[in-house]
Amino acid sequence: MIKIKIGISSCLLGEEVRYNGGHKLSCLCVNTLSTFFDYQAVCPEVGIGLGVPRKPIHLFGDPKNPRAINVDNKNIDVTDRLIKFSEQTLPSLNRICGYIFIQGSPSCGLFKVKVYQKDNLPSEYSGRGIYAKAITNAMPLLPVEEAERLTDPILREHFIARVFIYHHWQMILQQGLNTAVILDVYASNKDRLMLHAPKTFIALGQLLKDVEKYEADEFKRKYIVVLLQALENHHKQ
Repeated sequence: MIKIKIGISSCLLGEEVRYNGGHKLSCLCVNTLSTFFDYQAVCPEVGIGLGVPRKPIHLFGDPKNPRAINVDNKNIDVTDRLIKFSEQTLPSLNRICGYIFIQGSPSCGLFKVKVYQKDNLPSEYSGRGIYAKAITNAMPLLPVEEAERLTDPILREHFIARVFIYHHWQMILQQGLNTAVILDVYASNKDRLMLHAPKTFIALGQLLKDVEKYEADEFKRKYIVVLLQALENHHKQ
């Protein structure tokens, strides 16, 4: 089985890139999910030239638009450098079909990242890491999760399903959007879809069964809608 490429925070693979010189090795990612996925590791903080070890950064200010600030020196703001790194990294991510981020990181955290205020206490409202926010804004349909949340078997299954659905769609785009290609890609991916996204598999199968009822453009539009709804529904779950 060809593995699907996804992005991942470098520390989750055991790379010693964290501010304290350590890592956050995820046995789940390394030993279990690697059965399905080929990883493209990124550490944005090292990517912008911060050393290992280094003084940590945290999010500061408006939770909706925080800044990444050095914890010991608020004059050191690396927000713009992280955003620029994100923009420079995006072209190398054009073939990934998902992304696993590290929890709580001011650069890579997806959910509930603490955003500190002038009193050095976190706001009641949380934020998203600068790099993670830039990547998800640029690739809004990309399936994303945090490694720790994937220990939940339901969230893990939904993430895997979304990655396979997204990969299915990317294959169609790469080969050219026409009915024959859609049929071929569906046939080659039906076992994966049936295993990881059975409701989507059934919906697409019914649509393909009725393909002759539609004009080509209408069929392609309906097929796209089913895939996008599947991604959205899994994301909500």
